[in-house]
Amino acid sequence: MISTYQRLKRRRDAGEIDGFTLIELLIVIVVLGILAAVVIFALGGITGKSQLAACQADGATVSTAISAYLAENPGIASSVTTALLIGNTNGGPYIQSWPSATSYKYTLAAGVLKVSTLSSTGTAGIPIVYVGPSSCGPLPASSTSIGLGK
Repeated sequence: MISTYQRLKRRRDAGEIDGFTLIELLIVIVVLGILAAVVIFALGGITGKSQLAACQADGATVSTAISAYLAENPGIASSVTTALLIGNTNGGPYIQSWPSATSYKYTLAAGVLKVSTLSSTGTAGIPIVYVGPSSCGPLPASSTSIGLGK
């Protein structure tokens, strides 16, 4: 056994054997595993942030479309409906399509825009009135109605 080790050591020192030892390979694998764990942990909150940003952007888009409709049709805030904003199936003059996502849902009833979170089963929580980007944060358990014309 010792003679085999000495023979292999001489061949390696002479440059006849190239390669990595098992220990070197294991150390590299462990280091790569640690780096992968750090990256996965750091990117874990990105999904929640992107869903929040999408909710805020969709809310701003729909809110702007409602404001444009109300500017052209003053005094009829309660008659704003999804069909009026979208128009036909190719997209209307105010909004191209109604936002849909897996984590939130926008509804429009009697001129009031509301947002609610969706559970993993797809059921909507209690909708709250959309009053700006802060409406997309953790949603409270109750809601109030505020017209958009106010």
